[in-house]
Amino acid sequence: MSNNFLSWKANYDTLKERKGPFFTVSSVPIDPLYAPGHTVDIDYQRDLGNPGEYPYTRGVQANMYRGRLWTMRMFAGFATATESNERYKYLLSQGQTGLSVAFDMPTIMGYDSDHPRAYGEVGRVGVAIDSLQDMETLFQDIPLDKVSTSMTINAPASILWAMYIVAAEKQGVPANKLTGTIQNDILKEYIAQKSWIFPPDPSMRLITDIFKFSKDNVPKWNTISISGYHIREAGSTALQELAFTLADGFAYVEAGIKAGLDVDDFAPRLSFFFNSHTDFFEEIAKLRAARRIWARHMKGKYGAKNEKSLLLRFHTQTAGCSLTGPQMENNIVRTAYQAMAAVLGGTQSLHTNSMDEVLALPSEKSVQIALRTQQVLAYETGVTNTIDPLAGSYFVETLTNQMEEGAEEYFRKIDELGGVLGAIRENFFQQEIADAAYRYQKEIESNDRIIVGINGFVNEKKDDKMELLKIDPEVERAQVRKLIALKQSRDNIRVQTTLTDLKEAAKGSDNLIPKIMDSVRAYATEGEIIAVLKDVFGEYREQAVF
Repeated sequence: MSNNFLSWKANYDTLKERKGPFFTVSSVPIDPLYAPGHTVDIDYQRDLGNPGEYPYTRGVQANMYRGRLWTMRMFAGFATATESNERYKYLLSQGQTGLSVAFDMPTIMGYDSDHPRAYGEVGRVGVAIDSLQDMETLFQDIPLDKVSTSMTINAPASILWAMYIVAAEKQGVPANKLTGTIQNDILKEYIAQKSWIFPPDPSMRLITDIFKFSKDNVPKWNTISISGYHIREAGSTALQELAFTLADGFAYVEAGIKAGLDVDDFAPRLSFFFNSHTDFFEEIAKLRAARRIWARHMKGKYGAKNEKSLLLRFHTQTAGCSLTGPQMENNIVRTAYQAMAAVLGGTQSLHTNSMDEVLALPSEKSVQIALRTQQVLAYETGVTNTIDPLAGSYFVETLTNQMEEGAEEYFRKIDELGGVLGAIRENFFQQEIADAAYRYQKEIESNDRIIVGINGFVNEKKDDKMELLKIDPEVERAQVRKLIALKQSRDNIRVQTTLTDLKEAAKGSDNLIPKIMDSVRAYATEGEIIAVLKDVFGEYREQAVF
């Protein structure tokens, strides 16, 4: 450090500090000032590079938002396919540029709407999709060759993806024209979100089958969205989100190579999904570090030759776990800052949470405010005028380096445990996240961390009651009636034939996607297809930790 800095520090130490906290949302201590001495080891070409150039710290495109804005992709889905279709058309009419499908819990867990375990949950937190018939309705009058669609589905991703491809076929849109993403990230389910069905090995087989099928048939599709979002929502720190997400990504790369694919055959279609939390600079540093780490590992460790294999492209969603019920309008402000952090971090796609999502599925008005938040950010704030405007900041570059160093340390620990699957079996990820969540909550309870409206600046008067979106119980009854009618009207001999063929294929080593598509075309339901695969693969049971 220079003499000038040391002189300043000596003077600073004589002054009184206000009560902190002076640490990030992830409890990382922050120095009072960052100066050239903090970044003396940074080499511009090695560590930053120009936008669109290795190691892509400054962005994956040379012109970033001066060429094209991020995709404004609001996560939506509720009740029946008909009602969700109406919401999608409304969002598109309001300037949304991509669709993002939220499925209900029975669909996520592989149950049809008439299954006993689906009772009371149909259409509640997303749209109910039981069969191709529902998927056709969901996208009725929405041209699938013109709209990019993201689907947040994991364990049954192969089935919902097959339904989407066949629904497009019926519109006359060939698979090679489709663009979009399936989340399809089962590893983070074992780590954080817990929406699994099958054990790890057959789950990974389904994922690599998707890689193979997409390469030859759906080349514009992102076959997986490796998700840190749910790891963060479960209580992780920003560093844990970064490290665990990239570790999962490397595990999928290794699985694809093991399945006989060249890394450059599938890596260009891998995408990521990150959380943007409230600590503005920490989130920006996390996203910049993510690109750099991915590029270095893909090039150095996995030998990728195609530049597109080195590009970490990602969607971002603002932090649902940061939303509060009291003083709900404050969530609009939180979301705006989180969205700006995502954009300054170089996201390719963004969902902004609605203020009422903490209590219910968002109303049409709150969704419009959330979308308008992105539009104000894009067209009024000026943050899109120059690329990576915070590059060179002593603070941001120091945080970015710290993120990379911390992630590499986590990678070493994970390797020592036998990789991601070994670390899952040892409950390493789960324990790390639980410890971080506990520390965060203790900081709130001790008032070391202030959450406006919760433990600081609390209103004595109760907030005005906001009208929330409610799902009528008739939605479930109507969906079940529709499903029963489908099962009676379809060609059930054809359904059984396709399901038998799928079961035999699952016992062997053939790619399962064509067989799943055959079952979907016959209007076999998601639950019927899952049941066949469960017979062969079994179900996953997590080992309890006490």
